[in-house]
Amino acid sequence: METPTVNFIQAMREQIEKMLDEGNLAEALKTANEAVDKCRKSLTVGEEADESLAAALELRSSVYLAQQNYNEVISDANKAIENLRERPEKFSDLGRLYALIGAAYDAQGRTERVIDAWKKAVTYFEKCEPPLLLDVATMTNNLGFIAKAGGDLDSAEDFFLRALKILHSEVGEKHAQTASVSNNLGAVYLAAGYLDQAREMHMMALETRRSIFGESHPDTAQSHNNLALAYLKTGDRSWARKHFEKALEGFESLGIEYSSDLEAVASNYCDFLIEEGEGILSGIIAHRVKELLSAEQPVGAS
Repeated sequence: METPTVNFIQAMREQIEKMLDEGNLAEALKTANEAVDKCRKSLTVGEEADESLAAALELRSSVYLAQQNYNEVISDANKAIENLRERPEKFSDLGRLYALIGAAYDAQGRTERVIDAWKKAVTYFEKCEPPLLLDVATMTNNLGFIAKAGGDLDSAEDFFLRALKILHSEVGEKHAQTASVSNNLGAVYLAAGYLDQAREMHMMALETRRSIFGESHPDTAQSHNNLALAYLKTGDRSWARKHFEKALEGFESLGIEYSSDLEAVASNYCDFLIEEGEGILSGIIAHRVKELLSAEQPVGAS
């Protein structure tokens, strides 16, 4: 049976999540502070008190994360972990708290601490009954990014493959999250020189994104660009050209919000055209993109 304290925490969680969705960070922090203060003042010593305070601290740490107040995220999350100790029924909470700590360390660029926190999150999510496999997939995908950024492509492959296996099992091949991890794995294979595997992963990601989002979507356009780069590495220049054109067309349709992506894709395609001896066409496209971005630049922006 739910207690008044549990109901209070749930109500606070719903309020805070709504405020965060609306971007009302100051009010969200005020509400989170009230929740923490109430749990500290109104409860006696015992497991319920510890759990309620830990839940309130987790809520506040999520607000601090949105505010980019990373030291406070780490402080509150660690205090919550101390309150929960090692009780099996709280393994999911512990996993979420370590995930929050890892996100804060990641924002601070403290790589070793990120890895430690996210690996602990994975451990707790796996120990839940039943295991929280989608949370494991999220954490291992994050760890794959960290490994790739550090040049450890073997570990990155292991992490991404683990995430992909879970997602194939839990949500299926035709899912946006599955496509995202396929794309990440394709980038690892391309960096490692496993070109056929890179092309296969990027093709899988593209096909799924096309079926879910259609062509006029940033993820689909990015997949076209990634696949073009993979084809370029394998020497399939006619296919590379087709996918560069699709990527450029996609980002041109998306507006100023994706200007940096458009510029990157246009640069890739223009370099390709110059290599093909089509410098005039390269210049035309570069000018067209520049004009498009200039026309969409807000008045007064520089």
